[in-house]
Amino acid sequence: MTKPSFWQRVRKTFDRAARLTAHDPSLLVQIRECDSVYRVSFPVRRDDGSIEVVQAWRAEHSHHKLPTKGGIRYSMNVAQDEVMALAALMTFKCAVVDVPHGGAKGGVRIARHRYSDAEIERITRRFAYELIRKNFIGPGTDVPAPDFGTSSREMAWIADTYGALAPDKLYSLACVTGKPVGQGGIRGRTEATG
Repeated sequence: MTKPSFWQRVRKTFDRAARLTAHDPSLLVQIRECDSVYRVSFPVRRDDGSIEVVQAWRAEHSHHKLPTKGGIRYSMNVAQDEVMALAALMTFKCAVVDVPHGGAKGGVRIARHRYSDAEIERITRRFAYELIRKNFIGPGTDVPAPDFGTSSREMAWIADTYGALAPDKLYSLACVTGKPVGQGGIRGRTEATG
């Protein structure tokens, strides 16, 4: 017997909780599903001149309240199943505390320690470009944040890339949270998330 995936476990837990509510079953079916998942593979030039293909995902669990919100993680363990499950959990966390956002999560499958800072910047900017092309990022659409393996530095690169590709967009710095204070971030953000 195979062990259920993270996404399957989240859905099973949702199903158990849903049975205890009086909500319309058709609404529960909608809430249970992940609204959008974008999977992308893109080439990145390494410092030695070689080309490596990187896999990445962005899942938007619920568009019921926009923008969607959730981190971007860098890890060799990232997979579509994981980002879908974490996006769903983000939706539920926001709903429990009445934060008006649907949940989202992104992931790039890399082992950070194997890349130079310049390579991480190229990977980050290329992933941002791919998200922008498919409208998976923007102040009113989907607002990423730092997560495992990412920091304010990566968020600044994403915001800069977004601003360069959408220079006419008002509030373009609001395309991500968790930026450095000197680049549109807010004081206390790191401490607030624990």
